[in-house]
Amino acid sequence: MTDNPAALLEQLREESRRRGPPVHRSGPDRTFAERAADGVAAIVGSWRFILTQSALLIAWIVWNAASGRPFDPFPFILLNLMLSFQAAYTAPIIMMSQNRQADVDRDRSIQDFDINRKAELEIELLHEKIDLLKEQEIARLADAVDRLAMLLEAKRSS
Repeated sequence: MTDNPAALLEQLREESRRRGPPVHRSGPDRTFAERAADGVAAIVGSWRFILTQSALLIAWIVWNAASGRPFDPFPFILLNLMLSFQAAYTAPIIMMSQNRQADVDRDRSIQDFDINRKAELEIELLHEKIDLLKEQEIARLADAVDRLAMLLEAKRSS
């Protein structure tokens, strides 16, 4: 990792303070266009929409093929035009919603990465402190053993 995790941890904290909280809008903070794009994506990406649109398409085709007065006779040019119009507008709107969500996800992943780096450095610092405490304890135990050995030697020689 690094020779000085404390300095790296402080550098990460400073970067985090400078950068501030992630700037992604959610809930009521979103603009009208963002709320509209998310709404359209939620509606168009649902089974209710697919089933409703399928039922309308079947009804359109059946009405125009079976009725004596078709307003859009086969090959259903008006239906084709309407579906093309729908696709031409919904695809970019869905992409806007996906792009906004990708920005939110990117901000969250950067924040998660920073938190993970800080946690890793904190754990490394804790390991260093525990190692230092172990070394001090071993040194104290070694001194105690040396003192006991000297007392034992003194008792033997007396």
